Amino acid sequence: MSTKTVPTLGTDDVLAVLDGAVLTITLNRPAKLNAVTPEMSNALVALTTWANDSEIVRVVVLTGAGERAFCAGSDIGQLDEYATPWAFRNREDYCDALRALRKPIIAAINGYTLGGGLETAMTCDIRIAADSASFAAPEVKLGWIGGGGMSTFLAHAAGASNAALMLMTGDTIDAQKALAWGLVTEVVSGDMLLSRAQEIAATIATRPPIAVETAKANLRAAYNLSQDQSIAYERDLQTVTFATEDAAEGRRAFAEKRQPTFYRR
Repeated sequence: MSTKTVPTLGTDDVLAVLDGAVLTITLNRPAKLNAVTPEMSNALVALTTWANDSEIVRVVVLTGAGERAFCAGSDIGQLDEYATPWAFRNREDYCDALRALRKPIIAAINGYTLGGGLETAMTCDIRIAADSASFAAPEVKLGWIGGGGMSTFLAHAAGASNAALMLMTGDTIDAQKALAWGLVTEVVSGDMLLSRAQEIAATIATRPPIAVETAKANLRAAYNLSQDQSIAYERDLQTVTFATEDAAEGRRAFAEKRQPTFYRR
């Protein structure tokens, strides 16, 4: 697959635009609150696979079309189309696809962020919310729970008690509470949302990509390792990045008092 041209996705419900090194993905089903269909999930799998292989893409921004919703999760009306619960269990899940992305991903969260939509947002590395955004894990109200990382993401970000409140009531919290709980990094006005997310993406895109991707891998490892193991792993990754050509370029540029140029080498 070409690394210079965004792949054809086979659906208009997911849009992808490459601007320099920043790939912006838009869930484009606003009339249905950007609820994800199997076709949309397949498109996200294709996009993340392509972005991982691309030498051009350095950062991804994910958002939802319209002002009403970032994403309302899976389209509930299509869940009964799976032949068996086992088929549902083994589907290609959009959260899994996004979690497989090695490159940093920033969520620009507008409006309702519900169920799988909340899992989608929490899968992202950095989350910027519009002041109109709202968040909920409402699956419990319908008789099931989330399956795309809901519990672990909420517990790590918001703490066990706040996670329990969301998971066991299914009730909604607003953007300011999400900010106070650590679910999002910033809250901005809706008209500034996408530009702010892309501003952060553009900054990250100027950094040496191997170091950025390694920092992401290191953060993920820190979730699962003991403190001593995490520090040892970080030291090993530091050694790997220090040995890259980009790191040598960074040291030269610092000594020469100029801006560095990084080539992912």
